[in-house]
Amino acid sequence: MEKQRTIAKPISITGVGLHTGNVSTITFLPAPENTHYIFVRTDLPERVEIPATVDYVVDISRGTTLGIDNTVVHTVEHVLAALAGLKIDNCIIELSNNEPPVFDGSAKPYVDVLLEAGIVEQEAEREYFELAEQVLYKNEEKFIDLVALPLNDYRLTVMVDYFNPALGSQHTGLFNFEKEFIDEFSSARTFCFFTEVEQLLKAGLIKGGNLERAVVIIDKEVTQQELENLKHAFHLETVPTVDGSGILNGTKLRFPNEPARHKLLDLIGDMALVGVPLKAQILAARPGHQNNVEFAKLIRKHYLSQKAKDRLNPAKNKANIVDIYKIMEIMPHRYPFLLIDKIINMNREENTIVGIKNVTVNEPFFPGHFPEKPIMPGVMIMEAMGQVGGLIVWYNQDVTNKLMYFTGFKNVKFKRPVIPGDQLVFEVQLVSQKFGMLMYKGVAYVDGEVVAEAEFNAALVNKQ
Repeated sequence: MEKQRTIAKPISITGVGLHTGNVSTITFLPAPENTHYIFVRTDLPERVEIPATVDYVVDISRGTTLGIDNTVVHTVEHVLAALAGLKIDNCIIELSNNEPPVFDGSAKPYVDVLLEAGIVEQEAEREYFELAEQVLYKNEEKFIDLVALPLNDYRLTVMVDYFNPALGSQHTGLFNFEKEFIDEFSSARTFCFFTEVEQLLKAGLIKGGNLERAVVIIDKEVTQQELENLKHAFHLETVPTVDGSGILNGTKLRFPNEPARHKLLDLIGDMALVGVPLKAQILAARPGHQNNVEFAKLIRKHYLSQKAKDRLNPAKNKANIVDIYKIMEIMPHRYPFLLIDKIINMNREENTIVGIKNVTVNEPFFPGHFPEKPIMPGVMIMEAMGQVGGLIVWYNQDVTNKLMYFTGFKNVKFKRPVIPGDQLVFEVQLVSQKFGMLMYKGVAYVDGEVVAEAEFNAALVNKQ
């Protein structure tokens, strides 16, 4: 198994944001295991942490912007591409303003400082989301297609064709991050068409732009006055030129298909917003931030659905197991009323717990319920659910001199009988706890199928 990774030490770099023109210092800091990427604005009175997932995307007009309430960070895709491309799992990214520096329009400056900081392994294993089925996104109006296919690796293939002869049709693919990302993709620069530059200037959306920070493709007849306007707008010493290369100022491409490579770089950054490293084959035709983000939302939805299923799977939760011996140390119940065999998952942040009851034919209630056709009594299912919920409290607090009594159940539903040989999996959430009064929600499953659910209340009382 691969280990999670972070950087060895903090490191900073300063530059100008492309769209805002704001000078910003970006500082990368080591982060604990399972942090993923978190952006922090250091120029604000209060610390606001913005997780780098699609749930926090607030704008995709000219890049990918993350935000919480009124706190935003613009144009994060190159930063995320550098982190994901280097297989750094956990990092805190502090910013002294609202946009990371653009530098030369690629991710290479970020890659260089992260390598300078050093990359170290952590104790926790890296969690991958390995697709089990195809995920497809289409935007028929703009002829955009993105598809993720199951694969025991991570590969990306991109085609760009914007029906513009100035750019033409280009293809590229990344098949080995360790061998190809740094030298073949991280230095690919952002590009735009000349007509876009004019529109962006009028809208005030490239205040930090200049001809060293993007490749400008000529897609129209350019007048001398328009070139003079660019000289003034970008504070250039000389008037830009148009030659036969099709690129403003005759800028030399770093790769013959540099625009396609940059679109793949952007795609890496946007796919990092899924929130977990992927194992998939990504095929993208004419990708862009808006569609990348919608695609990432679809994949994240699949990931969260699979993660919810994995919480109920003992094979996926070996590190979280609380065995029967530990349970007996914590809980006061004993035969024939101890109805939990083990705990396979506990999330203290969400106050959720998952426990298992193996139902055997030797249960003491089966001879009387019913002799001819054994069925687990519904009240015993509720009791087992309550015991699992009680462990959230018993495991996290000192309740040595306390007992827990049920005070009420509501919205109780039994979906199908539970019989000998079934394995009951209970997922219970502690909804609230005040003054010794507790409120829970619980669901019981057998083979992934809901067999019972309920909301219930309990009270912690003194033993004496």
